[in-house]
Amino acid sequence: MPVITAETRLSFPVNKGQRISQLVEELSGTPAGAEPDEISEHPCYVGFFRCWNEQRYYEAHDVLEHLWLRTKSDDANYFKGLIQAAGAFVHLQKQHARPTHPKDGRRMYPAVRLFRLAEKNLASYAPMRHRFDVAGFLHLLRRQVDAILASDHRGNPWTPEGAPKIALDATGKTRGLGQDELRRGDDEHNRQD
Repeated sequence: MPVITAETRLSFPVNKGQRISQLVEELSGTPAGAEPDEISEHPCYVGFFRCWNEQRYYEAHDVLEHLWLRTKSDDANYFKGLIQAAGAFVHLQKQHARPTHPKDGRRMYPAVRLFRLAEKNLASYAPMRHRFDVAGFLHLLRRQVDAILASDHRGNPWTPEGAPKIALDATGKTRGLGQDELRRGDDEHNRQD
Protein backbone atom coordinates (compact mmCIF):
# COMPACT_ATOMS: atom_id res chain seq x y z
CA MET A 1 0.00 0.00 0.00
CA PRO A 2 1.46 3.41 -0.96
CA VAL A 3 2.41 5.82 1.78
CA ILE A 4 0.76 9.22 1.47
CA THR A 5 3.02 12.04 2.60
CA ALA A 6 2.41 15.77 2.73
CA GLU A 7 4.15 16.03 -0.66
CA THR A 8 1.94 13.43 -2.32
CA ARG A 9 -1.17 14.93 -0.79
CA LEU A 10 -0.34 18.25 -2.42
CA SER A 11 -0.20 16.63 -5.85
CA PHE A 12 -3.84 15.46 -5.55
CA PRO A 13 -6.74 17.89 -5.92
CA VAL A 14 -7.96 18.84 -2.45
CA ASN A 15 -11.46 20.05 -3.26
CA LYS A 16 -14.03 19.86 -6.04
CA GLY A 17 -12.93 23.16 -7.60
CA GLN A 18 -9.34 21.98 -7.84
CA ARG A 19 -10.44 18.61 -9.23
CA ILE A 20 -12.55 20.33 -11.91
CA SER A 21 -9.74 22.77 -12.75
CA GLN A 22 -7.43 19.82 -13.27
CA LEU A 23 -10.01 18.06 -15.48
CA VAL A 24 -10.52 21.19 -17.59
CA GLU A 25 -6.79 21.56 -18.08
CA GLU A 26 -6.53 17.88 -19.10
CA LEU A 27 -9.41 18.31 -21.58
CA SER A 28 -8.23 21.51 -23.18
CA GLY A 29 -4.58 21.96 -22.30
CA THR A 30 -5.59 25.39 -20.95
CA PRO A 31 -6.06 26.29 -17.28
CA ALA A 32 -9.72 26.54 -16.20
CA GLY A 33 -9.14 30.11 -15.03
CA ALA A 34 -8.03 31.29 -18.47
CA GLU A 35 -10.22 34.11 -19.74
CA PRO A 36 -10.29 34.07 -23.56
CA ASP A 37 -11.97 36.89 -25.47
CA GLU A 38 -14.83 34.64 -26.62
CA ILE A 39 -16.93 32.40 -24.37
CA SER A 40 -16.94 29.83 -27.19
CA GLU A 41 -13.20 29.42 -26.62
CA HIS A 42 -13.31 29.19 -22.82
CA PRO A 43 -11.79 25.88 -21.69
CA CYS A 44 -14.79 25.12 -19.45
CA TYR A 45 -17.26 25.74 -22.28
CA VAL A 46 -15.25 23.68 -24.77
CA GLY A 47 -14.72 21.00 -22.09
CA PHE A 48 -18.49 20.73 -21.62
CA PHE A 49 -18.96 19.72 -25.26
CA ARG A 50 -16.06 17.29 -25.17
CA CYS A 51 -17.34 15.56 -22.02
CA TRP A 52 -20.88 15.47 -23.46
CA ASN A 53 -19.70 13.74 -26.63
CA GLU A 54 -17.74 11.21 -24.58
CA GLN A 55 -21.01 10.46 -22.70
CA ARG A 56 -19.48 11.88 -19.52
CA TYR A 57 -22.55 13.95 -18.69
CA TYR A 58 -21.76 14.28 -15.00
CA GLU A 59 -18.32 15.69 -15.82
CA ALA A 60 -19.86 17.95 -18.48
CA HIS A 61 -22.14 19.30 -15.76
CA ASP A 62 -19.22 19.85 -13.37
CA VAL A 63 -16.97 21.49 -15.96
CA LEU A 64 -19.57 24.03 -17.04
CA GLU A 65 -20.72 24.60 -13.47
CA HIS A 66 -17.14 25.69 -12.76
CA LEU A 67 -17.66 28.56 -15.25
CA TRP A 68 -21.30 29.22 -14.30
CA LEU A 69 -20.48 29.80 -10.62
CA ARG A 70 -18.11 32.62 -11.61
CA THR A 71 -20.41 34.16 -14.22
CA LYS A 72 -21.94 37.53 -13.53
CA SER A 73 -23.09 38.11 -17.11
CA ASP A 74 -26.33 37.37 -18.89
CA ASP A 75 -24.87 33.94 -19.75
CA ALA A 76 -25.72 32.59 -16.29
CA ASN A 77 -29.07 31.10 -17.31
CA TYR A 78 -27.60 29.83 -20.57
CA PHE A 79 -24.95 27.88 -18.68
CA LYS A 80 -27.52 26.76 -16.14
CA GLY A 81 -29.73 25.35 -18.90
CA LEU A 82 -26.85 23.42 -20.45
CA ILE A 83 -25.92 22.08 -17.00
CA GLN A 84 -29.52 20.99 -16.39
CA ALA A 85 -29.62 19.22 -19.76
CA ALA A 86 -26.43 17.34 -18.87
CA GLY A 87 -27.99 16.43 -15.52
CA ALA A 88 -31.05 15.04 -17.29
CA PHE A 89 -28.81 12.87 -19.44
CA VAL A 90 -27.07 11.62 -16.27
CA HIS A 91 -30.48 10.32 -15.18
CA LEU A 92 -31.12 8.66 -18.55
CA GLN A 93 -27.67 7.08 -18.56
CA LYS A 94 -28.02 5.71 -15.03
CA GLN A 95 -31.50 4.36 -15.72
CA HIS A 96 -30.23 2.67 -18.89
CA ALA A 97 -27.39 1.00 -16.95
CA ARG A 98 -29.63 -0.29 -14.14
CA PRO A 99 -33.30 -0.18 -15.21
CA THR A 100 -34.54 -2.45 -12.40
CA HIS A 101 -32.55 -0.79 -9.61
CA PRO A 102 -34.88 0.70 -6.96
CA LYS A 103 -33.44 4.21 -7.39
CA ASP A 104 -32.02 4.23 -10.92
CA GLY A 105 -35.15 2.61 -12.34
CA ARG A 106 -37.18 5.69 -11.38
CA ARG A 107 -34.97 8.33 -12.99
CA MET A 108 -37.33 9.25 -15.85
CA TYR A 109 -39.33 11.65 -13.64
CA PRO A 110 -36.34 13.76 -12.54
CA ALA A 111 -34.96 13.62 -16.09
CA VAL A 112 -38.17 15.17 -17.44
CA ARG A 113 -38.07 17.85 -14.73
CA LEU A 114 -34.49 18.76 -15.63
CA PHE A 115 -35.20 18.75 -19.36
CA ARG A 116 -38.07 21.20 -18.77
CA LEU A 117 -35.95 23.44 -16.55
CA ALA A 118 -33.21 23.39 -19.20
CA GLU A 119 -35.72 24.37 -21.89
CA LYS A 120 -36.98 27.24 -19.74
CA ASN A 121 -33.46 28.54 -19.12
CA LEU A 122 -32.27 28.12 -22.72
CA ALA A 123 -35.32 29.36 -24.64
CA SER A 124 -34.39 33.03 -24.58
CA TYR A 125 -30.96 32.26 -26.07
CA ALA A 126 -32.32 30.63 -29.24
CA PRO A 127 -31.61 30.40 -32.02
CA MET A 128 -27.83 30.76 -31.46
CA ARG A 129 -25.50 31.46 -28.57
CA HIS A 130 -21.71 31.31 -28.51
CA ARG A 131 -21.48 29.22 -31.71
CA PHE A 132 -24.08 26.75 -30.47
CA ASP A 133 -27.40 25.96 -32.14
CA VAL A 134 -29.64 26.43 -29.12
CA ALA A 135 -32.84 26.04 -31.18
CA GLY A 136 -31.70 22.64 -32.44
CA PHE A 137 -30.67 21.62 -28.93
CA LEU A 138 -34.08 22.62 -27.56
CA HIS A 139 -35.65 20.44 -30.23
CA LEU A 140 -33.45 17.54 -29.09
CA LEU A 141 -34.52 18.07 -25.45
CA ARG A 142 -38.21 18.23 -26.39
CA ARG A 143 -37.88 14.96 -28.28
CA GLN A 144 -36.44 13.31 -25.18
CA VAL A 145 -39.34 14.55 -23.05
CA ASP A 146 -41.93 13.53 -25.64
CA ALA A 147 -40.49 10.01 -25.85
CA ILE A 148 -40.48 9.62 -22.06
CA LEU A 149 -44.02 10.96 -21.69
CA ALA A 150 -45.30 8.76 -24.54
CA SER A 151 -44.04 5.74 -22.59
CA ASP A 152 -45.64 6.97 -19.36
CA HIS A 153 -42.13 7.36 -17.87
CA ARG A 154 -41.31 3.70 -18.51
CA GLY A 155 -39.24 4.10 -21.68
CA ASN A 156 -35.77 5.55 -21.91
CA PRO A 157 -34.92 7.17 -25.27
CA TRP A 158 -31.18 7.15 -24.50
CA THR A 159 -28.78 4.41 -25.57
CA PRO A 160 -24.99 4.53 -25.67
CA GLU A 161 -25.04 3.80 -29.40
CA GLY A 162 -27.53 6.55 -30.21
CA ALA A 163 -26.37 9.15 -27.70
CA PRO A 164 -26.62 12.65 -29.16
CA LYS A 165 -23.41 14.45 -29.99
CA ILE A 166 -23.22 18.21 -29.92
CA ALA A 167 -20.50 20.53 -31.07
CA LEU A 168 -19.57 24.06 -32.01
CA ASP A 169 -18.37 25.24 -35.35
CA ALA A 170 -17.85 28.50 -37.17
CA THR A 171 -21.53 28.75 -38.13
CA GLY A 172 -22.81 27.61 -34.73
CA LYS A 173 -24.67 24.58 -36.11
CA THR A 174 -24.57 21.43 -34.03
CA ARG A 175 -22.86 18.56 -35.74
CA GLY A 176 -21.86 14.98 -35.07
CA LEU A 177 -23.01 11.41 -35.49
CA GLY A 178 -25.69 10.84 -32.82
CA GLN A 179 -29.31 10.09 -33.68
CA ASP A 180 -30.78 13.16 -32.00
CA GLU A 181 -28.82 16.00 -33.46
CA LEU A 182 -29.21 18.50 -36.21
CA ARG A 183 -26.77 17.97 -39.01
CA ARG A 184 -25.56 20.69 -41.36
CA GLY A 185 -28.35 21.43 -43.84
CA ASP A 186 -31.11 19.97 -41.66
CA ASP A 187 -33.89 21.93 -40.13
CA GLU A 188 -36.72 20.89 -37.85
CA HIS A 189 -38.92 19.95 -40.82
CA ASN A 190 -36.30 18.15 -42.93
CA ARG A 191 -34.49 15.75 -40.61
CA GLN A 192 -32.50 12.74 -41.75
CA ASP A 193 -32.80 10.48 -38.70
